[in-house]
Amino acid sequence: MPSTMTRSSLLLLLVSFGAAGGSAAQEPASLGTRAIVEYLSADRLEGRLTGSPGIRMAADYIIEQLEAIGAEPLPGVGGFRQAFSYTAGVTDTGSSLRVEGIGGTRLPGRGGVATTTLAVSSSLTVPNEDSSPVQSPAPPAPPSAPPAVPAAGVGTVPPPAPPGPDTPSIRALSFSDTGTVEGQLVFAGYGLSVPETDDFGYDSYATLDVTDKIVVVFRYFPEDTEGELRATLARYAGLRYKALAARERGAAGLIVVTGPRSPNAGALVPLTFDTAVSDSGIVAATVDGELGAALIESAGDSIEAVQASLDTANPHVTGFELPLDGSLDVQLERRDATGHNVIGYLPPTGNEAFDKPYVLLGAHHDHLGYGRGGDSLARGDEAGQIHNGADDNASGVAAVLSAGARLASAERGRGIILAFWSGEELGLLGSADFVAQAPVPMDEVGAYLNFDMVGRLENDPLNLQAVGSSSIWTELAEELNEPIGLELTFVSDPYLPTDVGSLNAAEVPSLNFFTGSHEDYHRPTDDADTLDYEGLDSIVDLATAVAANLANRPEAPDFIRVERVQQRGGGATMRIFTGTIPDYTQEVEGLSISGVIGGGPAEAAGLQGGDVIVGLAGQTVTNIYDYMYALDLLKVDEPAEVVFLRAGERMTTDLIPRVRE
Repeated sequence: MPSTMTRSSLLLLLVSFGAAGGSAAQEPASLGTRAIVEYLSADRLEGRLTGSPGIRMAADYIIEQLEAIGAEPLPGVGGFRQAFSYTAGVTDTGSSLRVEGIGGTRLPGRGGVATTTLAVSSSLTVPNEDSSPVQSPAPPAPPSAPPAVPAAGVGTVPPPAPPGPDTPSIRALSFSDTGTVEGQLVFAGYGLSVPETDDFGYDSYATLDVTDKIVVVFRYFPEDTEGELRATLARYAGLRYKALAARERGAAGLIVVTGPRSPNAGALVPLTFDTAVSDSGIVAATVDGELGAALIESAGDSIEAVQASLDTANPHVTGFELPLDGSLDVQLERRDATGHNVIGYLPPTGNEAFDKPYVLLGAHHDHLGYGRGGDSLARGDEAGQIHNGADDNASGVAAVLSAGARLASAERGRGIILAFWSGEELGLLGSADFVAQAPVPMDEVGAYLNFDMVGRLENDPLNLQAVGSSSIWTELAEELNEPIGLELTFVSDPYLPTDVGSLNAAEVPSLNFFTGSHEDYHRPTDDADTLDYEGLDSIVDLATAVAANLANRPEAPDFIRVERVQQRGGGATMRIFTGTIPDYTQEVEGLSISGVIGGGPAEAAGLQGGDVIVGLAGQTVTNIYDYMYALDLLKVDEPAEVVFLRAGERMTTDLIPRVRE
């Protein structure tokens, strides 16, 4: 790595090289990466949760730095802040479960009293605990307990009282539909359905009829599995996928139990586990370990024994009907709030007209607050502590600000947008909204450079991701890296859990800078003193050279759309290509597509921009999650039925996926 003493002179050479014929650059401004990281990851910013006072402090600081380097607000935004609306959290406003034994079946009540009726409710609102800036509505009165039902041969036993405010036994899942469903309860093991394309036959529903019934499943996946099998099962263990699997088999409702052999044994699933706006098309809730045991043990065996029999992932160990009828009522209220991206602009320095006149550099400046949501990986007594997010992603903010300071002194044929996203940790909200609002047309953005976790280089290589989105990335990075001497690795896939996803969907050639995950990821231990600042500065050197080249090359990079899902079969990994271009800006039931790739399978099937896909490969599609799960069912060169709406008319066609190498 170059020493600090020679870095400024090296940058002048790199920026001049990238300027491709412009006049000599002036000495670049200095904006220290360590100082930026230390400010943003200080305790006083309380983890920079989207919507919190801490992230507003972070935005104020970033704006000060933008003004110091001479950046301007992006025309049309009306200032450095760009507002967007988002779902700040969800509130359970009084969900309840009422269960009755069939044929005199007795269940253990709370306190060990036998009863034939259990009635519990979430007799309080359960807000997103990190959304304090948003006022929660007052909770309604809890539902009244139903009358007791006498068992055959025994006297009437009063049902257990609803739990107190601090100990709810039931909680809505954040992606649930709101409503009431009734039906017999069926236990479906882990609720997993692994498509045949993964070369492993495992279906929790293979021997069960769950039509119009309420399905009870364990959270997570079989605990005693290892290696590739464990990874395969984990991939399908997401609660949204389990909800989809139950819904597609006709289930009326879903109840999730965290088993005694699992992590967080007996705990309710946090209401912040999935704060996506779209629901799942099924009424779904989680119950605590005591209530879960009462439900499962109504069939005879202990919950410990039942889970142990499933934990080997033996596909012949199946679920079973429960001698219970239930009424599940889920009441959810989603709360809206306003977040803000911070956007700065360095206008072109010349008068030459360039195609695609903008280059975009971005990094998210939000983090997890006190980490009370489902994405925190805090251990033991770390729970509830401030998650400062030094690497994730104060390091990325520092890289963009530092590169921006240097580029401010360089010749620029294209304008450079410096974007600091909010809401990334909640689901790429800020960058997705930037794409949707399009303060500059997305087809005028020549390229996007993203920086997410670039502070832990040390002796490892710099990982350049999404290089498959353009044919220029690998060669350009290797050429500009020669005088810097970083070790580089390349990843083609642009479908990353970071803001590259938003820009790639808008067909902007994108490159992501990343130094890898580590044991402090999403923990309170991700602090400023753990970063490699010399390595971070070297990454800024390379990023500045790449950005300067992009700002001055006559032709913008080409865009290559990489569409794929992993298929495991015979040891080979293939990529499914459908040729659809999802439109993430449309709020519809289904998946709206903005267009199709010329010559691709979707075009051959007759699909076109504006169509809304509502079914794929026999699966109902109500949102992007359903669509992505359905892609796993596709097989190369085998027709799959697509059900879609065009101008409100329901139509069908066959799509034949191809493989893209």
